[in-house]
Amino acid sequence: MCAVDVTPVVSTERLVLRGPVITDAPAIASLANDINVAGMTTSMPHPYGLEDAEAFVRRAQACDWRSEALFAIEHRSFGVVGLLGFDHKRGLRTEIGYALGRPFWNRGYATEAVRGGLKWMKRDWRKSIVVAGHFADNPASGQVLCKAGFLYTGDVEQRPCTARGGRAVPTRMMVWLA
Repeated sequence: MCAVDVTPVVSTERLVLRGPVITDAPAIASLANDINVAGMTTSMPHPYGLEDAEAFVRRAQACDWRSEALFAIEHRSFGVVGLLGFDHKRGLRTEIGYALGRPFWNRGYATEAVRGGLKWMKRDWRKSIVVAGHFADNPASGQVLCKAGFLYTGDVEQRPCTARGGRAVPTRMMVWLA
């Protein structure tokens, strides 16, 4: 029997976006088990343990790449530095989300990963509109999205944050137009 790997791989100058594998779980757990990381996402719990990372990898490996894409962000020298995903199962809009480990903030990796992901999404999914949101108390994420070409819509949604006990957090919405 022959298995064909359909997991996309995206290469940028310093990064590779690829499907996560189980050996990534310890690095993912280490990066995500930081309230300053998990607390800026809607779905990442805190604390975030190895079991959570393994469950994420299993989910990523089982996802239908036609409607959901979950990538490990791998630095060519440092290994896994974060996660990035797209989802267009929820209605008509395609949404991007990402999380980068704190040791890798302020180095341009998030912007590079988002730009690489958008190129993949436009080519493979042929989408010309992508939305994103960032918590209002995380302006750095807004800067990443602006550098990647997103524009503010003026909308603010209330989105729950698992790491903050499920509390709704004001989320500034942005859009990218190819």
